[in-house]
Amino acid sequence: MEVSEKNRLRPTKRRTFALSAFTIILLLIFLLAIITHLLPEAQYDGEMLIDGSGVLGATLSQTFLAPILGFVDAIDICLFVLILGAFLKIVTKTGAIETGIKVLIKKLKGKELVLIAILMFIFSIGGTTYGMLEETVGFYALLSVAMVAAGMDTIVASATVLLGAGSGVLGSTINPFAVGAAIDALPEGIAVNQGAIIGIGIALWLTSYLICMLFVVSYAKKVIKRKGSTFLSLQEQEAMEETYGVKDGKKDEDVKLTGKQKFTLVLFFLTFVVMIIGFIPWEDFGIDFFAHGLFFSTITGLPLGQWYFQESTLWFLIMTIVIGFVNRTGEHEFVDTFIDGADDMVGVILVIAIARGASVLMTQTHLDNYIIFNAANALSNMPKIVFGPLNYLLHVVLSVLVPSSSGLASLSTPIMGPLAKQIGFSVEATIMGMVAANGLVNLFTPTCGAIMGGLKLARVEFTTWIKWVTKVIILVALVNIVILTIALMVL
Repeated sequence: MEVSEKNRLRPTKRRTFALSAFTIILLLIFLLAIITHLLPEAQYDGEMLIDGSGVLGATLSQTFLAPILGFVDAIDICLFVLILGAFLKIVTKTGAIETGIKVLIKKLKGKELVLIAILMFIFSIGGTTYGMLEETVGFYALLSVAMVAAGMDTIVASATVLLGAGSGVLGSTINPFAVGAAIDALPEGIAVNQGAIIGIGIALWLTSYLICMLFVVSYAKKVIKRKGSTFLSLQEQEAMEETYGVKDGKKDEDVKLTGKQKFTLVLFFLTFVVMIIGFIPWEDFGIDFFAHGLFFSTITGLPLGQWYFQESTLWFLIMTIVIGFVNRTGEHEFVDTFIDGADDMVGVILVIAIARGASVLMTQTHLDNYIIFNAANALSNMPKIVFGPLNYLLHVVLSVLVPSSSGLASLSTPIMGPLAKQIGFSVEATIMGMVAANGLVNLFTPTCGAIMGGLKLARVEFTTWIKWVTKVIILVALVNIVILTIALMVL
């Protein structure tokens, strides 16, 4: 009797125990609270905190409230993800995505690996130019459909998005939320060479992209060749098949898109393209073309280039209604589908919100200030060949606690920038050490809501992702350190 491919997979993987994303983040928050009681107490000069003097011990109420305040802090992205879920459900209801994926896979005819390299490079451009990270959450589900249909798994989908965009972010060139925020945070009198920063950024970006792309393509090739080589546990395979697997089991040689489905896909991709354009701060690059557009200013309140999550949420809501209207979805059916889609995202939203709680607790207790100030003092007497790697590793630790690139830049640069100048080291290389380390950490940290939410969408457990990505993270980190140390020695 012939055994189905699905059933052949199951005996190859044992059921394993893995902590959920919620538990990991909550344990981290409680660990941070305990640490604050093991460090010196913060000292004040009047009402001003003496930098690096100590921390405030986290109270029980602060610890318990951290996840809730994290929800308040992350409300913009939470609302965006809620509407995104509704948008994806309405589009899925039309059958346009599923049929479009089948048509795409049929046309690729074994060239799926080329698609991975291209998509990762596109995501990396978004990362290096404007720090594309949280905006990628919706792509996890979209690419999961494509990769599973092409014979791969949702790890490939997650890695295409996260390592693609992440390799660009850690090699930021003109990213205003990392490089821009760091330069802006420098005290007056400290000038930087923008050309040097872009040069270092390009070197970090392209080497990291190449390493990540080759790693993902190699893994994808193994999964296509032998399904049992997937890194997913049995539970994750079952979840992947239930969510993204082919439901009818029929062959799709004659599958075709209808005219209405084609138009739906055009609207679908237009929605994401406009969102991306809306997030890029064009005026910072001397481009004021979008600032004069009245259409988007009228419907969202701000022109393209000045958007953030509120404007993008409104845009996705509008396009959800437009796609429902194009497909003549009835009012009751539209509302029910909309609610179902939003409901699918509740778990993702909770993960994002709780993850922000760690950063909230850090700020409240001044633990972030204590670490950076005392680490800077320790680095002040180091030679360049030691300063570079230690500066990088310092910001790796800090980025686990403060995953926000702009938040870390505001915390670190006012201290590390003047220190580098005072001891005669390159301010540009020092800044890029912070940027690269923060970008690296945002490939795996549980305190980044976008990662945790994206992995949950892809049905990949956080512990599985860590085990799978560890090798590439270490290799990227070593290459980053070499580039940054050379930059510090040369500049």
